[in-house]
Amino acid sequence: MTITFLGTGTSQGIPVIGSDHPVCLSKDPRDTRLRVSVLLEWDDYRYVIDCGPDFRAQMLSTLSRKRTPSGDLVLLNGILFTHEHADHVAGLDDIRPFVFRQGDLPIYGHKRVLDTLKKRFEYIFETENKYPGAPSVKAHEVINGQSIMLGGIQVVPIEAYHGDLQIFGYRFGNIAYLTDVKTIPDLEIKKLKGLDILVLNVLRYKEHPTHLNVDEAIALIQKINPQRTYFTHISHDMGFHADVEKKLPKSIYLAYDGLTLTTIDET
Repeated sequence: MTITFLGTGTSQGIPVIGSDHPVCLSKDPRDTRLRVSVLLEWDDYRYVIDCGPDFRAQMLSTLSRKRTPSGDLVLLNGILFTHEHADHVAGLDDIRPFVFRQGDLPIYGHKRVLDTLKKRFEYIFETENKYPGAPSVKAHEVINGQSIMLGGIQVVPIEAYHGDLQIFGYRFGNIAYLTDVKTIPDLEIKKLKGLDILVLNVLRYKEHPTHLNVDEAIALIQKINPQRTYFTHISHDMGFHADVEKKLPKSIYLAYDGLTLTTIDET
């Protein structure tokens, strides 16, 4: 299984429009961050977690030129949503090329998230008098405590909280992805034991009301005890990628856009 970081930035991305912050002016490509999202691949399956406003650019750079051994363009098997904030859902209209090629695209999320998408993208969910150029989806509700099977793999939803908002992280085999987290119940932490790779949000060093900061994230990592952790959803306030990585504890790294990691699923 491989995980590719499509975006590792916060809701504004980096550089922030109009900002003269030193990180926003950095020439290091690792300091340029699209909105947060990942692609998970195994066998012939491909799933994206979250579909933010940079989805089109992310797919152009990652999937648009990939082909199967027979020469066909690869398919996207579905999108899982962590929550309904704009930087995680605003790119949903750009699934159209996949839908036109392969049919209705499966999406997965909390009932609250699916209901929000139906309001925000009513034309996508329309069944009567549907505009012929609109994309279509097959919506699947993710329920607390209930795993789902995707491509022969058990995917475990992880209940977490973004401030007071309940959101989902996801465990795929030995990889777990958690973003926009502030707190996680102890029962859910038990579901994250034995990880090869943990992906976890870290906004900055200074405390934030709804996101983990560095100290909080390290404390959570110590409870989970994964082999490796990669930070994502990173603000320009965190500092330069090259400088921050030198300060992090052993086996903890900053992710960056385009980074691809591989693990062996032993579950």
